[in-house]
Amino acid sequence: MSVDVAATESASELTSALDPTPLFDPRTYLDGVPHGLIADLRAHAPVHWVPEPELMGWEAGPGFWAVLTHELMNRVLRDPATFSSHLGATQIRDPQTAAMLEFVQRMMLNQDPPQHTRLRRLLMRSFTPSAVAQLEATISARAERLVSAVVDRGRADFAKEVSAELPLLTLADIMGVPSEDRMLLFDWSNRVIGYQDAEYAVSDAFDPATGTEMARRSREVRAAIRPDPDGRMPDPRSREGLADMYAYAHDLANYKRAEPGADVVSLLLAADDAEGAITNEEFETMFFLFAVAGNETLRNGIPGGLWALLTHRDQLAKLLAEPELLRGAIEEMLRYIPPVVHFRRTATRDVELGGRLVNAGEKVVVFHVAANRDPAVFAEPDRFNIERSPNDHLTFGAGPHFCLGAHLARRQMSAMFTEALWRMPNLRLDPDRPPERLLSNFQHGFKHLPVLWDTPAMPAASPAGPSGNAE
Repeated sequence: MSVDVAATESASELTSALDPTPLFDPRTYLDGVPHGLIADLRAHAPVHWVPEPELMGWEAGPGFWAVLTHELMNRVLRDPATFSSHLGATQIRDPQTAAMLEFVQRMMLNQDPPQHTRLRRLLMRSFTPSAVAQLEATISARAERLVSAVVDRGRADFAKEVSAELPLLTLADIMGVPSEDRMLLFDWSNRVIGYQDAEYAVSDAFDPATGTEMARRSREVRAAIRPDPDGRMPDPRSREGLADMYAYAHDLANYKRAEPGADVVSLLLAADDAEGAITNEEFETMFFLFAVAGNETLRNGIPGGLWALLTHRDQLAKLLAEPELLRGAIEEMLRYIPPVVHFRRTATRDVELGGRLVNAGEKVVVFHVAANRDPAVFAEPDRFNIERSPNDHLTFGAGPHFCLGAHLARRQMSAMFTEALWRMPNLRLDPDRPPERLLSNFQHGFKHLPVLWDTPAMPAASPAGPSGNAE
């Protein structure tokens, strides 16, 4: 394909009165996604060059192209030959060393066809109908138990005390991780997704007194991971930064090969095709994908969805009156406040994108939070509307990397909201304890979401929370 240079602007030529740098700064998202800035940028052009200045202890980077429309995000994600997940991996910041890049390139998330196709095929075969049915059978019962544990209290940190456990337990089932080790998954995902956040970067919620021998060996490995002279922990995208998780994954693979069960991981390790069975090294990097992406996305998605309902009381009232709207409400939650802010690709060749000349090797970052509010696709995109139809959001991506766990994510959201919304009367935000967002430019989520509800022992309160659009 030839590129009409005269009709495009390169990064070096691009100037704009609008500063897109806040899109890169994790501190921006402590106040929520900057939807006003995104809308202004998109009105000017669908693609913008964003600098990567030195900040928060990071070195300056080369900058990237931010894709802000639904159409172009779809195009990028569906064309891995031009926009590669493998060349520079899928995070905005480049890995610090060539060895670190080589390591993360082994992960399925950071691969392109045909390598990605083989691993995805083996994984999809492991999600057999019977395996999925077993998972679904436990999700509703667990959601019921999690809500029952707090329902008589009348208050809770919904993000930490209610919703966090459900994806952990489901993932433990998928991976065949003993339930007593599940909080290791919590810590690992915190350290990876929240490494920009002081609270999450050193997450240590697991109680070693309750874990298995595999967990004990993993903890011994973690004890050897030390901060640098500036107090920063090693980058968790490196093998060294998450050595304890990879040690656990290695032990788990050996255990499941010797004593397979009915879980997805046992099926995955036993699977084979013309291109060979999965290796222990491939499993270790796939375990990373399960433990982080499979946990953190839903752990942020459920509190985010509840926050959207509690700040739009009219929509909450409509849903409570018409429970059959729950399926559509979940899709609107996913659109309105997606847990993933962005994903990166790298251009494999010079290409025109939205009137910009993208050079081979430059970063192209698609913003889910922008595509999901593109007015060209969604009428009144800033309005939270549980009856929105159609609702072609891109929260789970598109193309070869479309989220494999989308069905189970929706199932868990449905189970949790079915329990919480109808068993916690007059559910509302706690006016004395504001929500607290994660410090991250990658995951948009609530670390803490304090809520109140009425119990038989307390008087009813007036519904709290704004009815307008605060997001």
